[in-house]
Amino acid sequence: MGEFVEPRGRTIGRVIKVPERLAAAHRDHGTEASRAFIAGLPARAEEFLERWELTPAGDPMHGVVALVLPVVRSDGTESVLKLQPVDDETAGEPVALRAWDGAGAVRLLDHDPATGTLLLERLDAARPLSAVADTGEAVRILGTLLARLTPLPAPAGLRRLGDLAAAMLAQVPGALAALPAEDERRLLADCAAAVREVAGEPGDRLLHWDLHYDNVLGSAREPWLAIDPKPLAGDPGFELLPALTNRFDPDPAAIRWRFDLLTEAVGMAGDRERARAWTLGRVLQFCLWDMADGGEKLDEIPVAIANALLRT
Repeated sequence: MGEFVEPRGRTIGRVIKVPERLAAAHRDHGTEASRAFIAGLPARAEEFLERWELTPAGDPMHGVVALVLPVVRSDGTESVLKLQPVDDETAGEPVALRAWDGAGAVRLLDHDPATGTLLLERLDAARPLSAVADTGEAVRILGTLLARLTPLPAPAGLRRLGDLAAAMLAQVPGALAALPAEDERRLLADCAAAVREVAGEPGDRLLHWDLHYDNVLGSAREPWLAIDPKPLAGDPGFELLPALTNRFDPDPAAIRWRFDLLTEAVGMAGDRERARAWTLGRVLQFCLWDMADGGEKLDEIPVAIANALLRT
């Protein structure tokens, strides 16, 4: 676990340490490159505090991948410094944030392409959308953000849903052979069949790809803004599943209500079958990920969602 002291000319009053849970996530589940990222993280943080003239202004935060430091710029702007390795999931983040330019998403203030380091406007980390007690209201708020984020054409260079769909379909025969339960094989085959129906038109919209209730924060600029995109070029129907799996309600009627609200939000109320097909495609992706990790049984939450949608 690394640590760093405040760069020359600044006083922080304490040593900032790389959180052990973040270090452990990279050490235990990451690649050689991500482990090298953790080893070099103290020096990288010091470098960007100095380069961008930033003063730390709060306790470090982290997710599974990134370290986020609340900071203040030399002009007094409250910001956060986000340090993360560059990989397939993170490389597109600044591209998407520039395209949205603060409309429904956190605003990008600076970016270092070589290291993937981001300087972002500071939102209210203590006010995630997941803290809204009324699930229906939280779904409606998330739907309004999807309505703002998905109309944009995807910039060049992002991963494309068509490529992901082709790769998923190629994995299906092996996955079917590995599943011992007949009902789960049937469900996986149904999801794959739905994807085949729409794979020829994968879409070209800018997708967040991970918009759930903890990836929406309150702010002074707007009531709610999206953070932490994993951008993808594709059909908005592929955006909906995280809002169904998070704060999961097992009632099939509740699943369908939430799905219909989100489908309408992204402008697909008149093409519900396509939205359903791509949502089943996202279920297929979740299931294939689980099996790639050695699982022999499908996760019950995406399975319940798929069953609710297949029976309408």
